[in-house]
Amino acid sequence: QVQLMESGGGLVQPGGSLRLSCVVSGSISSINAINWYRQAPGKERELVATLTRVGSRNYADFVKGRFTISREYYWNPVYLQMNSLKPEDTAVYYCNGEFARRVYWGQGTQVTVSS
Repeated sequence: QVQLMESGGGLVQPGGSLRLSCVVSGSISSINAINWYRQAPGKERELVATLTRVGSRNYADFVKGRFTISREYYWNPVYLQMNSLKPEDTAVYYCNGEFARRVYWGQGTQVTVSS
């Protein structure tokens, strides 16, 4: 049974930092990529960052230079380091795992950027 669980969300002031973690359990050997998505109230879910099994990293333009995706040994955990946070970064952040046979989602963690 594959499960993904996010943690690390919270309330932070503009300009601050947070580090999100995604812990993966299950068929770790079949992971092709781990993605971070986010969804703000009233908006569609959008891709934030991707880390592939070969180590390639991709970022949405709106987080380039501010966010960094990384992982510990063997995918656990996968981090999203978020610096220079802006109010528009407020959203529920989801960890998404692309496995050999299907995609799995975590339950999400709330990030609120506000003074």
